[in-house]
Amino acid sequence: MTDIAYEDEQSIIYQVSVGNLDNNVYFPVCKKTSNSIIIDAADNPELLLKLSKKLKSTTAVHTHGHWDHVRAIAQLRKAGVKVGIGTKDSSMLEEYDFCIEDGQELPFGNLILKAIHTPGHTPGSTCYSIPGSSVLFSGDTLFPGGPGATHFPGGDFKQIMDSLKNKVFALFADNTVVLPGHGKATTIGNERPHLDEWIQRGW
Repeated sequence: MTDIAYEDEQSIIYQVSVGNLDNNVYFPVCKKTSNSIIIDAADNPELLLKLSKKLKSTTAVHTHGHWDHVRAIAQLRKAGVKVGIGTKDSSMLEEYDFCIEDGQELPFGNLILKAIHTPGHTPGSTCYSIPGSSVLFSGDTLFPGGPGATHFPGGDFKQIMDSLKNKVFALFADNTVVLPGHGKATTIGNERPHLDEWIQRGW
């Protein structure tokens, strides 16, 4: 079952939770063309393929390369879906079709998904925005209450805080809806005031 995570005049975003870690998979849809793109092919490939056909998705992009976010990649690629990953996380995957650079624009219908390289959770962690829509797909970079974990190999707390301060909080307005890789949504305005607390907390 899919939920509507966000909607405005140009886009509607469907969300489904999959796997034993309740990973969020998002399908942003261009309202004018009904084309979409997949964000994080995490698990349950049968469901994701069914939705990709219904929502006209031919590309799946990923916020980072951790195993719980990429378990449906092989099956999607077999079905013809092209898979992208941040360049610095590409070594974490066994298979993919293209690398994603900071600032890269990925089209779906008449809209684009813009990549923002936000290292810290992993070296290649990437958030995505839709220009013209007040929404940010944060992966495991930002959750309600703080940044994602940095104790895994390749994680770096100082780096993730720099990504939040100098990219996420610098580029996006308070009313931006943040859609994370797990759990519930938040907004930039809810999280921005707590940056110094997180730095002092150290996690």
